[in-house]
Amino acid sequence: MFINELTDGAELDQVLLVRELERRARRDGGDYLRLLLGDRTGAVAAMVWEGLEETTELARPGEPVHVRGRYALHPRFGPQINLRRLLAAEPGSFVLGDLLDGPQREAAQMERDLRALIATVQEPHLRVLLERILGERSQLWASYRVAPAAKYYHQAYRHGLLEHCLGVAQAVSAASATFPGIDRDVAVTGALLHDIGKLEAYTVEGGQDRMIDLTDRGRLHGEIALGYYRVRRTIEEIDGFPERLEWAVSHIILSHHGSLEHGSPVVPCTREATLVHMIDNLGGRLGSFDRLEKELAPGSRWSTLDRALGAAAFFPEPESLQAAREVRAPAAREALEVA
Repeated sequence: MFINELTDGAELDQVLLVRELERRARRDGGDYLRLLLGDRTGAVAAMVWEGLEETTELARPGEPVHVRGRYALHPRFGPQINLRRLLAAEPGSFVLGDLLDGPQREAAQMERDLRALIATVQEPHLRVLLERILGERSQLWASYRVAPAAKYYHQAYRHGLLEHCLGVAQAVSAASATFPGIDRDVAVTGALLHDIGKLEAYTVEGGQDRMIDLTDRGRLHGEIALGYYRVRRTIEEIDGFPERLEWAVSHIILSHHGSLEHGSPVVPCTREATLVHMIDNLGGRLGSFDRLEKELAPGSRWSTLDRALGAAAFFPEPESLQAAREVRAPAAREALEVA
């Protein structure tokens, strides 16, 4: 049974993935452990009040563990698992794919799409920059290809960074043809590189990228600064790289969060930076819908309140969407005939 299928009072006797393990102080003295246990459809908290050392040794973040307990909806703290026992996950007792989330497209197809997009960049210095960082033989490509895009909210899984940056860049490329005055090559380059700092800001543990966390450099410097200096160093190694292009691409990286309160040291001041920021923000928010839809309980249309969206998400039933399309289709045909 998947996490999103659990109902209040359901008994658990299955393998789940340890997403997090945190030691906390109890109000009456002593410590307790807060575990976050999950599968590819979501995660739920569990508290451990006794046997902390044994649990810490058994329930290692990024590794599967056999869980026995009861799923409960606490009136104040929400969903949680009342644990009875944790056991080592025996080989063959679980399917790893059931525990790990992943992109909707195959990584090989996304790589082909990225290579095709880079080939459309006509400005030679920008093409060299992209090949130096994302080329098949570059030092960073292997990491970029498998890295997650985030720790929690959107595409927090293997190949998530590739999926996110490619999607942003493809949308930026399409929008560049619609809005006048945009340097498409600059915008696409910035879109593909805007999150490159996450390669140094995040670490993954447990094999198959089962646990995502911030590195010390990620906490101390932040992914924007790390990305800016990574791209700046690469540009300095390219002979004759135009200053105007260096400014343009760097500004996209530095401003892509959109505001000072969201972590950007500057706000978008060019068409290209504004476009990348808007599409990046859109991609992240739509990625949250993908995450929430996977976590949705069978038969449900509304998610719980989501911090990333600031609201609950609504998912119409497929039949409702099809009915709406059928209603709209005759009107659309009639409009075309009139036109």
